[in-house]
Amino acid sequence: MRYSQARPGRVFVLRLEQGETVHETIETFVREKGIQTASVIALGGADRESVLVAGPEKGDQRPIITQLQVLDDVHEIMGTGTIFPDEEGSPILHMHMACGRGPDVRVGCIRNGVKVWLYMEVVIQELVDSSGIRKMDQDSGFKLLEP
Repeated sequence: MRYSQARPGRVFVLRLEQGETVHETIETFVREKGIQTASVIALGGADRESVLVAGPEKGDQRPIITQLQVLDDVHEIMGTGTIFPDEEGSPILHMHMACGRGPDVRVGCIRNGVKVWLYMEVVIQELVDSSGIRKMDQDSGFKLLEP
């Protein structure tokens, strides 16, 4: 385990609108507000044709080949994530969502494009005095958090 310490900063409440791409909208907002690190929660609706990254196709095989799941209709969502800067200093959102419609539930990372259906409520809790950074991990091909 690796860790660092941070303290709470500002809190922002956002309402995302129909058709916005979740990670793009949140990353634009945090850049405008000068936020580098934060925790994020979201709830609302994801539109049809939103895409989730749902883990590797074949367990722990390298290189990792991810599975994509495309939502075939509107789904209710709840999501949680973190924001940390990459090696170039850009704040990057890493968020996973559970998307449900009736008995069908899909869970995955939103990086490939989750679009808002109707609206989505987002709370961003800024973390200050954090040393965390996302660094490229050659083995996985992902930008992993280095606290």
